[in-house]
Amino acid sequence: MNRYPRDMIGHGANPPDPQWPNGARIAVQIVLNYEEGGENNILHGDAASEAFLSEIVGAAQWPGQRHANMESIYEYGARAGFWRLYRMLKHLPITVYGVATALARSPEQVAAMIAAEWEMASHGLKWIEHKDMPEDEERAAIAEAIRLHTEVTGTPPRGWYCGRSSENTIRLAAETGQFAYVADAYADDLPYWEEFGDRDQLIVPYTLDCNDMRFATPQGFNSGDQFFAYLRDSFDTLYREGGEGAPKMLSVGLHCRLVGRPGRAEALHRFIEHVEAHDDVWIATREQIADHWARVHPHQRRERPSRMDRDTFVAKYGSIFEHSPWIAEGAHDDELGPVHDRAVGLHNALARVFRRADEERRLGVLTAHPDLAGKLAAAKKLTAESTAEQAGAGLDVLSDDERETFTRLNDAYVEKNGFPFIIAVRDHDKASILAAFQRRLEQDRDTEFAEACRQVERIALHRLKAILP
Repeated sequence: MNRYPRDMIGHGANPPDPQWPNGARIAVQIVLNYEEGGENNILHGDAASEAFLSEIVGAAQWPGQRHANMESIYEYGARAGFWRLYRMLKHLPITVYGVATALARSPEQVAAMIAAEWEMASHGLKWIEHKDMPEDEERAAIAEAIRLHTEVTGTPPRGWYCGRSSENTIRLAAETGQFAYVADAYADDLPYWEEFGDRDQLIVPYTLDCNDMRFATPQGFNSGDQFFAYLRDSFDTLYREGGEGAPKMLSVGLHCRLVGRPGRAEALHRFIEHVEAHDDVWIATREQIADHWARVHPHQRRERPSRMDRDTFVAKYGSIFEHSPWIAEGAHDDELGPVHDRAVGLHNALARVFRRADEERRLGVLTAHPDLAGKLAAAKKLTAESTAEQAGAGLDVLSDDERETFTRLNDAYVEKNGFPFIIAVRDHDKASILAAFQRRLEQDRDTEFAEACRQVERIALHRLKAILP
């Protein structure tokens, strides 16, 4: 099957109300990434030195060599930056993304994190790139990260964020069954569920924009004022949206060796003061957010058209366009994905097949439709969909005069155009249907053919909305 795995719709135009505790307008989540001692280093058995997220402009890996300057920058994060941030943040519920080998090399910092009751999530075994790592090797690394994390902190991690991930990372983390959430995604302002086999995995997306890593990237922040302004504006936008009835989550990402520097730490301090000056704010760990979401919005599995085999798909949706299963067959053969698991998306896939068909095939769809309140309706030989639609507009309880009028109009319309009068009756009542009948009888055949095709598509959309989200 031609399937596109990416989900380009997510929660859609009307995201769910997260119902944050105490009616909060926003959930603010602060992550402290602890990577110092887990970075690329030949002392750690790696092939080269680290080159990512440091003060060194244009840094490159040194194969087979230690990089003393790079090492000392990471050491600053552990020795000085961490404690500056710890003093600033210890009164708040913070999530630590802890690289397991880094935590193992920092027992005093780990003790401080635990004393502050911070959440200790796993940031992988080592702070290295995973994009080219074989699947079995990455699976083993995840298992070892869990084991070492548990040994060092005394508690298994319930959250996972690799960061320098592969296309397999989220699935492999989900398959462990270990994690209340996985954060290796940046796709939304709210948590969402993904399915991996029989595992329903909650994704609590992270951020790369409200993140001090941009102090170490091109076109990033070059001053604390820029960092503060960006965090403040992000908070203010989401806070306002929460007040308008659409609460969201704001993630903030920190690194000991970056925002832990004095010239940047002040910006973070100002942002914390800005947040704490507002009412109706829930500052929470990612674990708290995940547990809340799982309780308020538990995952519910449902049939997904994009995952159906051809026979099942055609049996389910072959009558959406009246007596025309070839349209469902064509849609199933096209590229389908998660966006087609909802009514509007699947309607688009079906309508594309109908629209690209030649006039003869489209005419066949039109002539498959019954007359409104005609002989088939009287004989109770309509499809279930048509029966319900006509009944909804009151066409099943016509007076003798009304039935005679519909019969006369139907006959005149078919004689003129060669196909029955088609209208999405769910948009109308008897009076407006009759008015449309009279108006459209005056139109030429080409105009009516185009209008009938539009009405066929509209009917299909109504039918899909009745059975899909």
